[in-house]
Amino acid sequence: MKARRYEPGMPDTPATLQRCFDTARTPAVAVQGDLALLDGVLTGFFCSVRCPGDIILKTYDLAKALRGAEITFIGGFQSPMEKEFLDVLLWGRVRVVICPARGLGNMRVPKNWRAPLADGRLLLLSFFDDNIRRPTAAIVARRNAYVAAVCNRILVAHAQQNSKTEALCKHALTSRKPVLTLDSPHNAHLMALGASRFSADGLPL
Repeated sequence: MKARRYEPGMPDTPATLQRCFDTARTPAVAVQGDLALLDGVLTGFFCSVRCPGDIILKTYDLAKALRGAEITFIGGFQSPMEKEFLDVLLWGRVRVVICPARGLGNMRVPKNWRAPLADGRLLLLSFFDDNIRRPTAAIVARRNAYVAAVCNRILVAHAQQNSKTEALCKHALTSRKPVLTLDSPHNAHLMALGASRFSADGLPL
């Protein structure tokens, strides 16, 4: 299964990619997998690199609770907690859109991604040219901004104060995009900004 690259206005560009061009304002995208995953409600997932212990446990519990849910997550899944969250999700039925901070050309697909990719539960979506092969801080920031623009709502397990993840949440809230976070004293600053306390029972799928 090879990656396909599209630009706005190309005659063969699938309509489902229009949300990327309309919201992320990206000049091009590359995809590998089932594009239908972009059609429904997309929940962006973010977590800072440094994560308090209680939130690590709650994030594991959340991933296990959601494994059987009909929900689609989108994110870079690059920070340690984001990677762990993804690994648990891939054991279930959850649909996932992974956005690497690099081009898809010559990218080696990890072994645990291959079965979900073949089954149509996983889509690789890149906003970058194939000559970008290593994530830099600037590329990661751009990727996260694209993900936040494309998704319908954001679930942030934790954002350190004064971090880029917190700034992303602030921008989303200013844009009136729903931001959810886990209930923890370490996330009080996010709720003070306007983020809502996450409830698995109340999350519309």
